[in-house]
Amino acid sequence: MNRGFNTILAAQFFSSLADNALLFAAIALLKHLDAPSWQTPVLQQFFVFAFIALAPFVGAFSDALPKGRVMFISNTIKIVGCLAMLLGLHPLIAYGFVGIGAAMYSPAKYGILTECLPADKLIWANGWMEGLTVLAIILGAIFGGLLLGHRVEAQVVQQLGGLAFNGGIDTAPEFAIFVTLGLYFIAAILNFYIPKLPIEHVLRNRSPGFLITDFWRCFLILWKDPLGQVSLAVSSLFWGAGTSLRFIILAWSALALELDLEQATQLTAVVAVGLAIGSVVATKAVPLKHAVKVLPLGIAMGLVVFGMIYVTDWRMAVIMLLVIGTLAGSFLIPMNALLQHRGHQLMGSGHSIAVQNFNENLSILMMLGAYALMIKAGLAVNTIVIVFGLFVSSAMAWLTKKHGHDQD
Repeated sequence: MNRGFNTILAAQFFSSLADNALLFAAIALLKHLDAPSWQTPVLQQFFVFAFIALAPFVGAFSDALPKGRVMFISNTIKIVGCLAMLLGLHPLIAYGFVGIGAAMYSPAKYGILTECLPADKLIWANGWMEGLTVLAIILGAIFGGLLLGHRVEAQVVQQLGGLAFNGGIDTAPEFAIFVTLGLYFIAAILNFYIPKLPIEHVLRNRSPGFLITDFWRCFLILWKDPLGQVSLAVSSLFWGAGTSLRFIILAWSALALELDLEQATQLTAVVAVGLAIGSVVATKAVPLKHAVKVLPLGIAMGLVVFGMIYVTDWRMAVIMLLVIGTLAGSFLIPMNALLQHRGHQLMGSGHSIAVQNFNENLSILMMLGAYALMIKAGLAVNTIVIVFGLFVSSAMAWLTKKHGHDQD
């Protein structure tokens, strides 16, 4: 790996680690403020909304400047949001502002891979990028676990006597936000040292009307292109399903395994470990030109999810969730690389990844909404697991039948 690619990976790791740590810090802060319980899940919705609302603009912004500079600007916005939360802005609004930075950051962090690496290295590069992102998620969950207890407040904050900032940082959530701010600063420094690459696909017009029209044009181009369509559909299905699965696991593990919330949260991290394993396998075993050959793995993943209803032992649950994550990583990484490759060819990497983010986050909102409706309707957890597993398998079977023979 060259020095520039190492810098990109390091910047992405610290920025993603800060994003995940800040989520748990914000949840802890809401509890400390005695906020209504409904505000906790709404945090993620505020974060995700920016990816949908800003989709027509962030891709163009990413392609208009050197992507290292875009990453620096975006990370600065995250710093402002994190600092605002520390200064007393409501966590929902502050975390939503961080989501704006994340929405701007995403097209650049993936788009820069197509500019600094050849096509045959994209799956390899995505494996590293996703692997480090998953590691950041795992470490963020561990950090969040610490926030759920009183050890940070008792052993760190009280021993330090609080920090003289904004009236005093004397609670665990405030101290966690302060530490997270430091992580964002590290990411910003790394962003600053990313090599400056030539600008590709310069826009002729930057008016809002043109950008919306241009986004819609790119949206249609990707959905009409066979390889763009399958990679976009699979990545959207994965993120919608993956986000929903995290909530399903929490409910299922409480019922089937009799685990408490802290144990169930740790169990969700097992899927992330499997995702990292699958990423490594895909990196070494799947060339870009054969990316569509991995689609049947999505069918298998849905069937394994279906099998969760027969599991009553936590050890078997760990194995099953590890398999689910491994299968997911094995087909997600090739699909991500294929989508970046096709998007770079058709319209510019920043534009294509903005379209990808729009579809993926819309899928997250829709599938979480469907899950909430099933809960409201009183469906049993095992019934929801069955519906979820069959939906994933059926969708992947249809995509395999339609696109299984497509080739770049």
